[in-house]
Amino acid sequence: MITTWRSKVLSQSFLIFMVILWMIPLVGMVYASFRPYAETSTQGFFTLPDTITLDNFRNAWQQGDMLQHWKVTFIVVIPSVIILLFFSSMVAFSVSRLNWRFNVGLLMLFTAGNLLPPQAMIVPLFQIYNRVPLPTIPLLSESGELRGSLIGLILIHVAFQSGFCTFVLSNYMKTLPKELNEAAMVDGASLWRQYWQIILPLTRPALAALATLEFAWIYNDYFWAVALVQKGANRPITSSLRNLSGQFFTDDNLVAAGSLIVVLPTLLIYLALRRQFISGLSVGASKG
Repeated sequence: MITTWRSKVLSQSFLIFMVILWMIPLVGMVYASFRPYAETSTQGFFTLPDTITLDNFRNAWQQGDMLQHWKVTFIVVIPSVIILLFFSSMVAFSVSRLNWRFNVGLLMLFTAGNLLPPQAMIVPLFQIYNRVPLPTIPLLSESGELRGSLIGLILIHVAFQSGFCTFVLSNYMKTLPKELNEAAMVDGASLWRQYWQIILPLTRPALAALATLEFAWIYNDYFWAVALVQKGANRPITSSLRNLSGQFFTDDNLVAAGSLIVVLPTLLIYLALRRQFISGLSVGASKG
């Protein structure tokens, strides 16, 4: 009994310590964003403020051109999430509901793509993107090639995230009774109808969880946005923070305010869909 009580106290104390440790930089960022740089540079970040101001947020909004970058971000994020979930759900349906020779191999192929870091593939991918021409489309493809276009950015997000989504959705679909497909086949339902009208509606909890997770991951992407899109005005919102840093001087308070503006949509999405977000951490993990 005493041992159990001690273990609970130790575990709770460890968790509280980790939360405090994790919150220190976040609280410091919020605190600094409301103070002038001249004040924190002379007095330090963790001192009582003499001035509370919103100038950092106004300057970050204008200097970072946040509205334009948000427009670009949602043009990338929304199609990426829709295409990703649609494509992954079809692959998950084929490997979990159908009995054929290569279903396990196909699932392993999709999952193996997540084992390679993006940095290891950037050179060959960059060469491929340089050799694929595209018609000139305003905003989506102004460079005339896959490199530098938002279409290329959407494709890379779909490709790199499809392995994780396929793995989660296939595990979730395996929990559904096989008799559903057998009854549908007896009634003359085609394979597409089994997928679209029977299995897909039953996977809405998993789809909602993955949509929340993928929105956050794709929205927060910085590596692919900088590596594949060279025109600054066509880069997503995360890369706009580079506009707040000078060549020889960086206003850390201004960057802190810009970071809070950037993180606002993901925070709102999490607050609105927090149940699906939390369930997405473990959905489909109970059975494999």
